[in-house]
Amino acid sequence: MESDSVMVPFPLLPVPIESNYRACTIPYRFPSDNPRKATPTEISWIDLFSNSIPSFKERAESDTSVPDAPARAEKFAQRYGEILEDLKKDPESHGGPPDCILLCRIRELILRELGFRDIFKKVKDEENAKAITLFPEVVRLSDAIEDEGKRIENLVRGIFAGNIFDLGSAQLAEVFSKDGMSFLASCQNLVPRPWVIDDLDNFQARWLKKPWKKAVIFVDNSGADIILGILPFAREMLRQGMQVVLAANELPSINDVTYTELAEILSKLKDENGQLMGVDISNLLIANSGNDLPVIDLARVSQEVAYLSTDADLVILEGMGRGIETNLYAQFKCDSLKIGMVKHPEVAQFLGGRLYDCVIKYNEVQS
Repeated sequence: MESDSVMVPFPLLPVPIESNYRACTIPYRFPSDNPRKATPTEISWIDLFSNSIPSFKERAESDTSVPDAPARAEKFAQRYGEILEDLKKDPESHGGPPDCILLCRIRELILRELGFRDIFKKVKDEENAKAITLFPEVVRLSDAIEDEGKRIENLVRGIFAGNIFDLGSAQLAEVFSKDGMSFLASCQNLVPRPWVIDDLDNFQARWLKKPWKKAVIFVDNSGADIILGILPFAREMLRQGMQVVLAANELPSINDVTYTELAEILSKLKDENGQLMGVDISNLLIANSGNDLPVIDLARVSQEVAYLSTDADLVILEGMGRGIETNLYAQFKCDSLKIGMVKHPEVAQFLGGRLYDCVIKYNEVQS
């Protein structure tokens, strides 16, 4: 079950896209590498995906919407494991050489072929319900900060704290299954600044000087990430007169929020006046990005997102998959912000930072 809508390039990428845009941030190989031999980087990333198989298998086994789920989950683990081993022996097998998009796509295709549509549905629903109860308190604490610069910083920290909820990371899936995660404690316990890429001061200064007219935010995970991280941040933008487009996945992938789930979340958060804690949301749009992976290739987005983005003057890519592993160095025709937490040791090593370090990369386009 892949997206069946017609896909188009994201209109704010500089053209020609072929020579100006590359989705994957970390080069797994270089032109001088032997095409028939896996590079050390390819092997370490294949191993990372391999290490996540047990947690995916466990989720799949307990998917009550699928008949024979345990047997099919076993088949998934076996088939995906074999393909990863094939790619180690011959990187050009299975549509390679591998990059993070291909490794994610193969995993999703096998799950879907075996009848697994959304193995994280139960945990997403639970986390959304929990985060919805915390939303009013998080917004009240933010609104109580009178200094606008400090309020922006607090909202950015909220995005990082929310972004910890990521079941695509084997370490975090383990922590999560033990004790869940406290959002406000996570805000307090972020690694200290300066972060590995830290453009917070520039971003703050630009916002305080002159807010943008329209922001497109490619969102990431369900639960605390979207509800306690992104929505308070987007609400502040609306409060300051900006238009905001939230672009979410068309199809489920790991614990990423889909655009239908996002619409449900918003209907639960709105008060009797249709507002978000007193803020008018007529300038808030939810769009289907056309994406079906936890990473994103902006050379292919839905026509809906393309149409809604043409007049945006700020693009935000949130989360490790969309903002760091893909698109960290992507240039746009307008200002851009890549924001997320580093949740794989391999990414930390590539960036020269710490595990659970924060990335806020702001590029201002001189008009």
